[in-house]
Amino acid sequence: MQLHTIPQSNNFKTSRRVGRGGKRGKTSGRGGKGQTARAGNKPRPEWRDIIKKFPKRRGYGRNRSRTVVPQVSAIAVDLDMISAHFKDGDVVSGKTLAAKGIIRKVSGRVPQVKIVGDGTLAKKLSFENVSLSASAKEKMEKAGGSMTLRKPKSK
Repeated sequence: MQLHTIPQSNNFKTSRRVGRGGKRGKTSGRGGKGQTARAGNKPRPEWRDIIKKFPKRRGYGRNRSRTVVPQVSAIAVDLDMISAHFKDGDVVSGKTLAAKGIIRKVSGRVPQVKIVGDGTLAKKLSFENVSLSASAKEKMEKAGGSMTLRKPKSK
């Protein structure tokens, strides 16, 4: 073994600079023409375009109950419907109206109910936690009914 036959270590090997002129053919290892052959080529990722197509969500705003939780206005029920489904002395409330199938629950909850004065009422009924129009209240009082509004329980 002689000194000039010892293989050189690759510690000083530099990376090959591509696309700086000759030695490697026409395109210098850069493929064809176009965007990919130019300096600073970084193709836009596909997921960027997918994200751009989604609408911007601009948060929930100040009042989350107004923007996120669906608000349902009071459901109007005629006096004719109530007189047809309830007996004398019954209690009319949101729960009893939902149980008899007059109104439907909205996302698992009984919605607010407003009794409208269309029709006649000859039965003595007690109304709980429902709002009444002026004409419905007048007809209810003529029939001898009563109305109670429960206050929500304070914590």
